[in-house]
Order: sequence, then structure tokens, then C-alpha cells
Amino acid sequence: MTSRKPDEQLARNSRLRLVRPRAFATARRAVTTRRTRPAPRPPEGTPPRQELARQARTVLGDAVRIARWASVARTPEALPARERAAAELDLTPDQIRAGWDRARLAGLVELHGDTARPGWRLHAWDRDDSAVLRGWVALFDAWSLVHPAPEDVAPGAVAEVVEAVPQLLSLLQLSAGPVLVPALLDLLRQRVEELREERCEVPAPDTAADPAEPAAATDALATEGLATEGLATEALAAEALAPLLGWALEGLAAVGALTLGEGQATLTPLGNWAVWVKLEQICVAAQSPAGNIEQSAEDMLRGCARLTPGPARAEYRAWLAARTLGSAVTELLAVARGEDALLRGLAFEALRVVGAPAEAEVRAAAEEPSLRPYALLWLAEYDGADPDDAQDVLTREEATWLWVDTAAAVADHGESTLLVRHLESAVQGTVPALLDEVRAVGHPRTVQVLVALAAAHPDPALAKAVRRAAFQVHTGGA
Repeated sequence: MTSRKPDEQLARNSRLRLVRPRAFATARRAVTTRRTRPAPRPPEGTPPRQELARQARTVLGDAVRIARWASVARTPEALPARERAAAELDLTPDQIRAGWDRARLAGLVELHGDTARPGWRLHAWDRDDSAVLRGWVALFDAWSLVHPAPEDVAPGAVAEVVEAVPQLLSLLQLSAGPVLVPALLDLLRQRVEELREERCEVPAPDTAADPAEPAAATDALATEGLATEGLATEALAAEALAPLLGWALEGLAAVGALTLGEGQATLTPLGNWAVWVKLEQICVAAQSPAGNIEQSAEDMLRGCARLTPGPARAEYRAWLAARTLGSAVTELLAVARGEDALLRGLAFEALRVVGAPAEAEVRAAAEEPSLRPYALLWLAEYDGADPDDAQDVLTREEATWLWVDTAAAVADHGESTLLVRHLESAVQGTVPALLDEVRAVGHPRTVQVLVALAAAHPDPALAKAVRRAAFQVHTGGA
């Protein structure tokens, strides 16, 4: 038996089903499919959404202040800028660094080269409770990036604990009150043992024909991070897991998901609601505004987001008829340049209704990196290409950028199952190849997309690889 590297094993076991993707179809389904079933009611005692949003705004208060400062004063990552931000905002440099990380992970700010721009959630922060709650859930999903793991613990052991945390959260949610730390520690030990049993591929002694095979198997386990310095692979001591449990609980407390007492932990109302949302696999969206024809381009597109393509095109035609085409095209492209990826795709759907009068401005937009894939697809279809074949005009890098942008739209507006299914539309044949190219493409929402995908995917090994890629992008960007 020969050992395989983690990425080779992942490539072997997680080949993507190659499909011909339709541009933005997944993101539209993220909104339109939600109309067909009523949202489950939250558990009794859950605060109203306005109160949950108020709590989320409190948790992210410093991050919002830093994001608004950074959107005007550029990125505070450089030491002089951090010191200036600390002085102007009356925060310490460490608070600035922590708040900056939270702002990025919550989608409040995006980096474009050396410039920080406000994310769409920041624009909607004071008026849209859904945007606030989605921003907090994004931070909740990324708790392990917010709170650094102990440096003296092997990465494999850290990854196992991160993978086991959802079960701890479920216990906390079902208990509807404080849970003693020893009970959480016992559950963590059991769950980690289960994970190791599931992943152990060491052959039985009677199947090892080559004396070198046991050593090769041990090397494979070490490569996977299962044989760690801090934890024994055969039996887990509670004393060894206790520091990692403490780290996990502190990380969840740092993002406002739970509170820590004397030897116990309790979910906050926000944490309880988030766990319930994930268990029920629902997403909350804003109501479609009425009177789309009288609205701005942005509000009109938001109003049409939950319509199927046919009725949406009728709305686009009515909206365009009430305006001069030149000003309408300019307004739609301005929305496309914004931070909301769903609106970017919808803006180009509306431009398809415009047709020839939009050609010159769409060709100019093809020179802008964030609009280029959408513009090239628009131009290909305008020139007569079948929509199913239009993707052929994109380079591999452009197709990957579009995949990340569409995934961002799904993560912001859709359900986790759609995000998992969106994997099938990637042009790459395997998950490792996809992750390598996603890391290289430099999309500003890469970290948030990967964190959301890792949180949603049911395959623990794949989720672990995606989480690792998110961490690498996050630390590399920092």
C-alpha cells in the first residue's frame, strides 16, 4: 500500500460532475426557489428579528466603524494606517486589527488591490436587518479564523475540533440553557474519536504483504494530520482536548454565539437562532418591493430578484419604457459595479432586454475586471451564440472568477444546498484544482465564499479542505 497526499486523496474521492453551466442560473434559483415553501417558525422564545439584528449590530459595532473608516481612508492593514485608525477611532491597534478581520469576514469591506471598498452589507447596515444578520452569520461561520488556535497544537487536531463543533452547538441548542464544560468535553472526545474511526484507512495486519506498508500507512496518517503531537491516535485523553475545547468556546464567544460562565457555556439568542437556521436550512430574504417601475435600478432589480425569468423580463421592459435608454443603461451598469453579486447578474439580464442600444457601453464594461465575464457573455449572446455555448468565450480565469462571484450571490441570498450544488458548475474537474484556481483568481469575496461552502458541505473531508483554503487566502491577504 502506498501513501497518498491529502490533495491526491481528495482529488480521487471528490471529482466534480462536469456540467455546462448557465451563467447566473444558480444565483437566480437561490432567490426564486424560496417562494415555493413557507419558512419554518423559530423556536419559542426566540427574539424577533429586529432584536436579533440589534444584537448583531452590537457584536459588530467596532468592525462597522473600522469598515466605514477604511472605505474612506484606505486599508488599515499597514502599521502606520492601523495607528492612525486607532487614534481617530479611539481604539487600540489590536482592536483595529481584530475589527478589520471581522469586517472582512462579515462582508462589510472588500479589498481591491490596495484599496478598501465598503461591501454591500455595509451600505445596507442601518436599514436592512437581513443584511445585518447575514453578515453576523458569515462571521459565525468563520469563528475559527477570528480566534487564532493555540500555536503548540498540531493543525490536524485543530481541524478535528472545528469539524466537531457543530455537534457541540447542537447539544447547546437542544439543552436550551447552560451546559457544563465536562459534558461538552465528553461529547467532543466522542466526536473526534468517531471522526478518526471514519477516516482511518490503515489496513488490517493480515492484509499487509509488504513490511514497509505499516510505515507508509503511518506516514499517510501523519500527512492527513490525524497523528498529532498533542493527541494520541488510539485513545483521546480529556486533558489533551480540554485546551482545544476552551479555544473553541472562546472563539464562539468572541463572535457573540455563546456566553461562558463558571464551568459552563450557554448559547446567546443570536447563537441559538443561528444554529436553528442551519439545522432548518433556511435563509431569510427581504420582501420584494412594490412599484418596481417607479424605483431606481437597484431597487427595481431587488424587486425582480424573486421573479422567474419571464415575469422579470416583463418588469425590465416596463422599467426601461419609462426612461431614456442611455440613462437606463448607465444606471444598470452602475448597479453592476456595486458589491452585491446577485444584482450584478440581474443588471446584465436587464441589459439583455435593452439589446443593441447597450452594446457600446457593454463593450466598454468588458475592460473592467469585475464586469468582464458578464460583459463577454452578453456580447457572445448578442452576436448570436447559444446561451449554453456562450461560456466558451471565457478564459479559465474568467470562468473561475464568475464561479466565485455567482457563489457569493448564492451565499448572500440563497440556501446552503444550492451553494453545495453550485460546485457542479465549476469548470475544473476536481475540488483541489478548483481551490487552487479560486485562490489564484483574487476575487474579493473568496474567503467568505469558501467559509460558507465549508459550513454548508456535508462531506467532512471536503469541508476541511475548503476551510484550509479559506484560511490560506485569509492569512495570505492579511
